[in-house]
Amino acid sequence: MIRTNLSTRPFYNTSAVRFWLLVAGVVVLLATAFNVTQVLRYSNSNTELVTKAANDEARAAELRRTAQKLRSSVDATQVNAVSVDARQANDLIDRRTFSWTELLNRFERTLPDDVRITGVHPEVDKDRRIVLTVNVLARGVDDINQFMENLDGTDAFVELRSSQEQTNDTGQIESALQMVYVPGQAQGSAGQSGASAIETAGTPAAGSGR
Repeated sequence: MIRTNLSTRPFYNTSAVRFWLLVAGVVVLLATAFNVTQVLRYSNSNTELVTKAANDEARAAELRRTAQKLRSSVDATQVNAVSVDARQANDLIDRRTFSWTELLNRFERTLPDDVRITGVHPEVDKDRRIVLTVNVLARGVDDINQFMENLDGTDAFVELRSSQEQTNDTGQIESALQMVYVPGQAQGSAGQSGASAIETAGTPAAGSGR
């Protein structure tokens, strides 16, 4: 049997080459289609985001214009007047709930023998707390300290401190005590009168009894 190839053009097996070329073409086509799909999807998403951002900016601008109109329509004088009225109403409420009898009874039960109260000035701070300034006259500093300890022991007086202290011409100690008064704490008998604990000297005690 003769096995020599006598043809002028040698025979090549092109079927395998064509198959792999076809596979490569299909892969390229699929990749192209995928890329085109992704580009279109991202383009649509970007368009939606741009549109939403534009709408949000327009809405924000509209809200700013509305707020500006509202600010320009508000009369500052009326706002101040309403604020003053509200503070006055709150002060009236606080005065109705403040009992001078109860306060003086507490002082009478805690006041040492050598200490006299010469003035009581209540006021309401920004936190709606009752702040008292109590002017006292005592023979010595120890008596004032004892009075403060007695007040602190009732739980109705907190944040006690002596804001100023001086000796008068008679050698007695004059001091101004500041404290936060909590009327609802450690209730005592309200039937007794504590007026004997107060000796008016200089500025009279502010307020009126309930």
